[in-house]
Amino acid sequence: MECKDVLFSLREKKGISQQELADRMFVTRQAVSRWERGETLPSSDLLKKLSEVFQVSINTLLGSPRQLICQSCGMPLTDDVMGHDADGSINQDYCKWCYDGGAYVQDCTVEEMIAFCTDIMSKEQGLDPEKVRPYLQDFLPKLARWKKA
Repeated sequence: MECKDVLFSLREKKGISQQELADRMFVTRQAVSRWERGETLPSSDLLKKLSEVFQVSINTLLGSPRQLICQSCGMPLTDDVMGHDADGSINQDYCKWCYDGGAYVQDCTVEEMIAFCTDIMSKEQGLDPEKVRPYLQDFLPKLARWKKA
C-alpha cells in the first residue's frame, strides 16, 4: 500500500475530514489533499506528527517499506505491539514487552533474553530449542539494545 492510500485510510478510519487533519497538522487542507493524491509526501517532521495523530509507525505511514523488528528480542514489529516512549509516542525500535513508558520492561542480560526467547519459541511455536538457542545466540547480540552493552 502506498503512503497516499495509508493516509486516506487512516483519516477515514478515524472519521476526520481533510480540514480537521490539516488543522491538527498546521498545514492547509490542500496539502492533505496532495498527500492523499500522491502528488507530494509529508516532510519527516510531519510524518512524525502524523504517526502521533494516528498512533501508527512512520514505517506504516510509508506503506511498510521494511519489516521492523524489536531491537531487544528480535520479534517482528507491527503497530499494535510497539512499545511507547515516556511521552506516549510510539517507539519504533522495541516491542511493548521489552520497552514501554520510556524504559525497558525487562531488566535482563542478553543471555537471560536468549533463554527467555528460546523458551517462548519452543513452547509457543513448537520449535526445537537446540536449534533456536544457537540462532538467538548469534542474532540477539547484533540488535541495538545489546550492541550498547
